[in-house]
Amino acid sequence: MRTSATLLLLLLVSFPMTGAEPVDVDTMARIRNQAFRDSKVMETASILTDRYGSRLTGSPGIREAQEWVKKELESYGLVNVQLEPWGPFDRGWQNEFVSARMVAPAVATMYALPLAWTEGTKGLVSGEVMRVEIDDKDDFETYRGKLEGKILLVGAEPGLAPIKDAALHRYNDDELDELTVYDIPTQRSARFEMYMKRRAFREELATFLREEKALAVIHPGSGNGGGSFHVQSAGSWEKEKGLGVPAVSMAPEHWGQIHRLLKAEQPVKLELDIRNQVFEDMPGDYNVIAEIPGTDSRAGVVMMGAHLDAWHGSTGATDNAAGVAVVMEAARILSKFEKRPKRTIRLALWSGEEQGIYGSRRYVEKHFASWPEPEDADQKAMSPWYRRDAPKPTLKPEQKTISAYFNLDNGTGRIRGIYTQENLAVAPIFRSWLEPFHDLGARTVTTNNTGGTDHLPFDAAGIPAFQFIQDEVEYSSRTHHTNWDSYERLQREDLMQASAILAGFVWQAANRAEMLPRKPLD
Repeated sequence: MRTSATLLLLLLVSFPMTGAEPVDVDTMARIRNQAFRDSKVMETASILTDRYGSRLTGSPGIREAQEWVKKELESYGLVNVQLEPWGPFDRGWQNEFVSARMVAPAVATMYALPLAWTEGTKGLVSGEVMRVEIDDKDDFETYRGKLEGKILLVGAEPGLAPIKDAALHRYNDDELDELTVYDIPTQRSARFEMYMKRRAFREELATFLREEKALAVIHPGSGNGGGSFHVQSAGSWEKEKGLGVPAVSMAPEHWGQIHRLLKAEQPVKLELDIRNQVFEDMPGDYNVIAEIPGTDSRAGVVMMGAHLDAWHGSTGATDNAAGVAVVMEAARILSKFEKRPKRTIRLALWSGEEQGIYGSRRYVEKHFASWPEPEDADQKAMSPWYRRDAPKPTLKPEQKTISAYFNLDNGTGRIRGIYTQENLAVAPIFRSWLEPFHDLGARTVTTNNTGGTDHLPFDAAGIPAFQFIQDEVEYSSRTHHTNWDSYERLQREDLMQASAILAGFVWQAANRAEMLPRKPLD
């Protein structure tokens, strides 16, 4: 008996339990079976990108995508499926056509795409290219009266170097270990002040260029070259700020060609044809909301989500049709089970994320918490969770009913773990929940924060809110906000793995005896 007891003790030491946190292994096995043997994630991703790839917030394209998603979720058997408005959203915008061609001193087609919320050219126009360097308002006088009818080459030289590092990156064990070391926060006020200055100057520059009647503006498309360049916005969707003059982001190689010709005192002439549609007085925009009902109406809800909107340079595959397809696939998998969760599982697909996390922010403000408006104009322009010395929110009764929010928005890469947003109490829980997925490469739990996406408003409202750690793949090097963000960059096995883990986490949270622990609101 003593030998048996000793052997049992050794076994327990060798294979330590994860504490009292139970894991529904049977359901995890069912989830894995569905995710890997009956996956629909790539079919969903294909429709979101190939058919509904134009998903800029406020555009007809995203509204079509929202309507398709709504019908698809209803076909899964989800309930309370709705387009919940969060507006106002002043101005919609959509590109229809763009052509850029150098006609002197040589003839060449230029790779360029229009920047959002800028005007079109109202037909084919041509003009001489003028290099301008305007870094602050003091530079306005240098160019006053000289810009009318000119196509302006702006921005810093891209300075492209040969691509010597692999574009694809996955975390190795050492990098995952480093990620678990707590990253002590630094003072961020200087960064925010710089951001606000840039934002204010961009609006002043847009006004100056309109007043000076510049014909168009050409920005260097940042990126690593090789055909990939970033495409975002140069104008504003807010009516009081006006549209920007016609503007394009150009492949850095072609921007550089024009720049070198001008430096060599070779006059350059371009032809541009930019056709944009502008939709004034938009009724607002929407979040797609749907639910798998729980068996205990008093137990509350668990949420999962991703942002449906995308920039217009490509079809928004890794940012963020990938996340949307995974969330929809997790919902499809869970909806197939006869067994229902204890808590209601609520799915949310946001819009307005790319313009400042508007959809999720307005949802949180409507349902969970509100923040007093600061008197300082610069701080008022920021989202509440970025403001200096932001006051605590006023919590609404519904805030107590939500156990957690899980978000996916870092590209096509497989899940390697999860950020706890400094919520120390959930770390051992998440380690238990990851155990059924260790063989899929997911085992890292870090107390560090991550930002820049839709979990932030929930976190600021005192709700346990989390973003998963994902392999980069080509996210930073090729696809994020670029003209290459298309279906071909998606990784099938990665999205299947992410669907299984997201479904597993949501199921565990929905059936946990207690709601997930919360960190102090301050």
